[in-house]
Amino acid sequence: MNNSFLKWAGGKRWFVNHENQRFPKEYNKYIEPFLGGGAVFFFLNPDEAILSDINEELINTYIAVRDDVESVYRNLRIHARNHCKDYYYKIRDRSPRTSSTAAARMIYLNKSCFNGIYRVNKQGKYNVPYGTKDELNFDHDSLVNTSKVLKKAQILCQDFENTIDMAQEGDFIFCDPPYAVMNEDNRFVGYNADVFSWRDQIRLANALERAKDRRVKIIMTNVEHKDVRKLYENMKGFSLDIVQRRCFISGTVEGRKAYQELIVSANI
Repeated sequence: MNNSFLKWAGGKRWFVNHENQRFPKEYNKYIEPFLGGGAVFFFLNPDEAILSDINEELINTYIAVRDDVESVYRNLRIHARNHCKDYYYKIRDRSPRTSSTAAARMIYLNKSCFNGIYRVNKQGKYNVPYGTKDELNFDHDSLVNTSKVLKKAQILCQDFENTIDMAQEGDFIFCDPPYAVMNEDNRFVGYNADVFSWRDQIRLANALERAKDRRVKIIMTNVEHKDVRKLYENMKGFSLDIVQRRCFISGTVEGRKAYQELIVSANI
């Protein structure tokens, strides 16, 4: 199923569409420490899950859709009715007071902004410009179904390492850390160094190694770079594959080029 209601830069819809044969057939609890748009979670629709992200606004949106979906939808209808360029910037500058209005604001901005990108400035203010949609429609039944799926999940705002450490034998972790790029010297740098640094890459590798040793099933996608690859090549029990995919984060056709992605798995 596909009830992902947010478009997310670096999202894993491509993985669901082209690499879903990699998912284990059987597992206990599904665990995802970098939730983003949740494409894999909604595709698998597991009976039990732990979902987390460090983005508080994102997590609060998931919780509001899970726990108060009708209120979120009422606010989305208001946004759809008033939608235009001026209204977009008015809502972008607004600070909602309740969880449901904050969730509706995030969903509305995500649907109407340029290229569906989540980005904030140094003051933590959402700063993506207006997109190209003149009309918006939010489907009630789809949002209600999303809420029902999310009711099977524990949703947490916390560091990825804490979430990975919750996994027990027979659980399945799908791990998709923030997208990463290379600088002019072909060295690894974070997509957003303030959010996910090289030190975090090392912490992630160590946390996944501990989970592997607990016989947790693991699939991780990451940038295909020698420094990242070396982290997992030096650990026993991980399998590494390289796949090619296209990047659709860029706003230009030239920037939407193909690149290689690393897939690391264990106990699958």
